[in-house]
Amino acid sequence: MAQQHLLRLDNASFIYPASQSKKYSSLYRMSVTLSEPVDAGILQQALEATVRRIPTFHYTLSEGALWWYLRFLDKTPRVLPMQPLHHFDIAGNGGFLFRVAADDCRIVLDIFHVLTDGNGGMTFLLTLAAEYLRLRYGVMPVYGGRILDPSEKPCASELADAFDDFSGKRGALEQNDPAYHIRGRVLGTRELRNLRIRIPMIRACEVAKARQVTVTELLSAAMVAALQDVRSTDPFKRRSALKVNVPVDLRRIFGGSTLRNFSSYVMLGVDVRNGEYDFDHILEVVSAQKRLFSMQSQLEPKVAKNVELENNFAINCIPRFLKKPIIDVINKLKGDRYCSHTLSNLGKIDLPASLRPYVRDIDFVLGRQRGNSGASACVGYNGELILNMSRRIAERRFEDAFLEQLEQLGIPVAAEESDI
Repeated sequence: MAQQHLLRLDNASFIYPASQSKKYSSLYRMSVTLSEPVDAGILQQALEATVRRIPTFHYTLSEGALWWYLRFLDKTPRVLPMQPLHHFDIAGNGGFLFRVAADDCRIVLDIFHVLTDGNGGMTFLLTLAAEYLRLRYGVMPVYGGRILDPSEKPCASELADAFDDFSGKRGALEQNDPAYHIRGRVLGTRELRNLRIRIPMIRACEVAKARQVTVTELLSAAMVAALQDVRSTDPFKRRSALKVNVPVDLRRIFGGSTLRNFSSYVMLGVDVRNGEYDFDHILEVVSAQKRLFSMQSQLEPKVAKNVELENNFAINCIPRFLKKPIIDVINKLKGDRYCSHTLSNLGKIDLPASLRPYVRDIDFVLGRQRGNSGASACVGYNGELILNMSRRIAERRFEDAFLEQLEQLGIPVAAEESDI
């Protein structure tokens, strides 16, 4: 595959450079915890091989007269010291839009969202971890799924902007009411707290199956119920819509193998202006919404409208320095304003048998939110669902209310809090 010097940003990426500031970057962190401390030298070798196989990680963000774009970076990324998950300094990171660190037994990957979504990021991390284990211990992974063979050449489809397939289709904007936001003492811009929760996968699946819902629907409903509990004691409860934003992987619905951003979202929840809901009713509503809003016929108009706006001739003619504040304001008005919390679930990860003895845990954490108090991300591995609830406020009333909901459902959990 011939190397492309420049790439257009995919449709989902334009909001990220527009909202980037000295205090905020749209970041997320993924990590693999191994059974022994990580050798940084071997990790460096694995990183170089992985970037050759997934060359989208070789691009940096550049500014054009009308838009931002990705430009190929002809240099080698380095394994860096561990850093907190706050503002991402692209120049200070050598121009790369990600960073890899060896933190004791963990391989840590931080990604600026303009580069790829959670599924693309997890593919990079697992390919990196598999190559590290191959180099260090001689174990041979079975390649496939989210573990790519570094000896193979990149595929053009992996660099494709999958949103191009929606060009020319008729779109429609989604209508939502402004959502309730959790209040609290906002931490400093370089502070982020995280509640890491271990949930037995078997028990969570048992409870979900008994209620004829998915685990994502069950967790979303528990979060909506927790939002209702927090709002009931909030003296400034002006808004009544309780909404959880759940990202949707569009590859599963529309196909494609791109390793760039290709996701949308669904808003799940209830409006309590006429009274509160019991949990069973919340679960019924959330489950019905998830199944309806995730249908191809429901997602296609929403995605097509975003592509239509990007391709609009008048919008394209606006200089980038004017686009930035306009896109930023639209993102504030149409983004976090309409959701109370985010739950991103990457699902269950099954590693090849040869790698399992070396991998203890896999984590996924969303970075500091700009409009909401926090966000949650989870991944299933080795019989457990690891849920990380990050937040930018000191109080954890919402997190405690969520834990109480799980307890009432008969799901045992283990939770520990830390700064990230």
